[in-house]
Amino acid sequence: MTDRFLEVSLDRRGVRCTAKLLDDRAPRTCDAVWNALPLGGDVYHAKYARNEIYTLVPPFAPQEPPLENPTITPIPGDLCYFTFTDTQLGTASYGYEAARAATARGAGTDPAPARPLQSRVVDLALFYERNNLLINGDAGWVPGIVWGAVVDGLDRMADACQDLWRAGALGETLSFRRA
Repeated sequence: MTDRFLEVSLDRRGVRCTAKLLDDRAPRTCDAVWNALPLGGDVYHAKYARNEIYTLVPPFAPQEPPLENPTITPIPGDLCYFTFTDTQLGTASYGYEAARAATARGAGTDPAPARPLQSRVVDLALFYERNNLLINGDAGWVPGIVWGAVVDGLDRMADACQDLWRAGALGETLSFRRA
């Protein structure tokens, strides 16, 4: 199989990096993500994991990938995949009311009638600096699937992520597209 690459971007800030899919380590997750691209939405900066940005999207895989190539200590440039249930993220302290509403509508750009909230949401994350630990005060350890690694542009993306942390994420989107 030939190497597959994708572009990860903070759209409003106009910052992009290139990542290689880790097909040899997380083949099912890579296939699921690749077949669903483009993906993206509102960006969030982590509260618990530290140097992480992520977006929440509706489930897109025909079958949920197994926990392949797992980590609880992602390194700079890791792209991780997590799945959460609506009850795991359902408390107001997480601040996902808008994301939950978007998931309930289908998270598309076309207006859709309201339907019951999805039972799952997928978290696509980029880790941009060292010293990350995937532990949540409510749930404990949260292993993620490492499915990609940034190979170009991490320094620019890390600067933009720090700006996101300091200046805020409102109005910014995180996008994943084929390169």
